[in-house]
Amino acid sequence: MSTGVHTVSPARLPGGGVVSRLACAVVQPILSRVVRRIAARHPSLFARLGPHQGTDFLIDPVDLPFALHLRPDPGALLFRAVPRDAVPQAGAVIRGRFLLLLELVDSEEDGDAAFFSRDLEVTGDTEAVVRLRNALDDVDGSIAEETAAMFGPPGRAVLARLRRAYTPEMERT
Repeated sequence: MSTGVHTVSPARLPGGGVVSRLACAVVQPILSRVVRRIAARHPSLFARLGPHQGTDFLIDPVDLPFALHLRPDPGALLFRAVPRDAVPQAGAVIRGRFLLLLELVDSEEDGDAAFFSRDLEVTGDTEAVVRLRNALDDVDGSIAEETAAMFGPPGRAVLARLRRAYTPEMERT
């Protein structure tokens, strides 16, 4: 039975907007490095997006104190953490648990199944979301692993820990 997608309001987070802004400040340099490196290594991602390169995507990991704003325009590439009380207008919103979103990036999770089980919520321009999904599906290898490798052994250890922490007990045995 699915628990569905639950959003976390800034007021329910410890420190509210302060925690969200601090988390954004901490992760932003990492996001900037990651998006530049992934774009350089996988330029075909942009071609697959076609007219949706200029679409603003709001990626909302509901269990984190911030959301992510992605504009996959190779001429004005943007990937930034945004406080929950200051999210920008977006052409498409993708909302779910952090690890589910991470698994979707690497095609480890069935996006359709997650959507229909209500573990994933998609609103706005669904064609743009489908194009983004197809572009990510075409990437050889794991973007999550590639990102972790940018930070060496500590990055790989963090990714492994995240995956273990989010893996249901039944799947570990």
